[in-house]
Amino acid sequence: MGGGDLVTSRTKATHPHAVTELCEEGGRLYANALRAGRIARTDVQAAPCLMEFALLHPDPDDPDWLRPIPPAVALAQRLNPIEHEISERRRLSIELSDVFEPFMTISAQATTGGSITVLEGSTRINEALNLATAQCQTEMLTVQPSGHRPEQSLIQGLGRDRPLIERGVRIRTLYPHTARYSPERLDYVARLSDGKTEHRTIDGLVERLVICDEAVAFIPIRDDQKVALELRHPGLVRYLIKVFEFMWDRAVPLTAGAPYETAPDGITEIQHSIAKLLVEGHVDEAIARRLGMNVRTCRAHIAKLANALGSGSRAQLGYLIAQSGILKQEN
Repeated sequence: MGGGDLVTSRTKATHPHAVTELCEEGGRLYANALRAGRIARTDVQAAPCLMEFALLHPDPDDPDWLRPIPPAVALAQRLNPIEHEISERRRLSIELSDVFEPFMTISAQATTGGSITVLEGSTRINEALNLATAQCQTEMLTVQPSGHRPEQSLIQGLGRDRPLIERGVRIRTLYPHTARYSPERLDYVARLSDGKTEHRTIDGLVERLVICDEAVAFIPIRDDQKVALELRHPGLVRYLIKVFEFMWDRAVPLTAGAPYETAPDGITEIQHSIAKLLVEGHVDEAIARRLGMNVRTCRAHIAKLANALGSGSRAQLGYLIAQSGILKQEN
């Protein structure tokens, strides 16, 4: 192996990149070659990619020099195999469509049972969500009943939501009021700050919900979120959209200040919500789940509520709530 070959070999080891990422040095030398009509072979040893990408060819009159391939010719040489691959992929797509077309017809004529799919396991649920969001063109509606989500879950959400925003899809999301006090959630919202995204908070969200356009909706059917339903029945999807809009109209924009300020009676808004659920007979765990907080925080609010009303027992607390009139003040 000659000395020149050694230099080229060493440079290639530190010079790997794709043709769509022509290095700065390669670009400079190629531009010089185009301006001058040729370039010395020794000058391009620092950028062996020029020869690898066939942007230069030997000068037939002088082996120590190289001549540039016209950029239009070089581009065509690179585009031809790509366009061939695109054509081949398109042909395969048409063939696949032809294969499944008879089954699509049967599916469209089938009963509504085919409009509901049970998804078991986080992997399958995420795959279905990824597909639905990738196909979403207009608007995605989501309900996130928990104010706190694992970091990995938030990262997955960002990966799904950013492409939607980039192609102009509107995203509206409902959280419980407790989301206002979650640093992770607020950071997530800040990263998606855009005119196409809106975030509101409300009391008493029960379950997670995702709706893409008016085509598909996802709801969990187990508390551990490991089993979900994919709904594609138009009537069901429209009904869920109406439920979302009902809650959305009663929600507070995330940027509109804290909803937990103390009322004139010394009871915060969240405690009013807890009082309502207590009177309805819900246990602490159910109240915490509906309001998107942990059980310990919920019980701390119940203790403050009991203290504000002068209650000495849980049974007395329900009576005092009913007698105090604080629930009437919400209406």
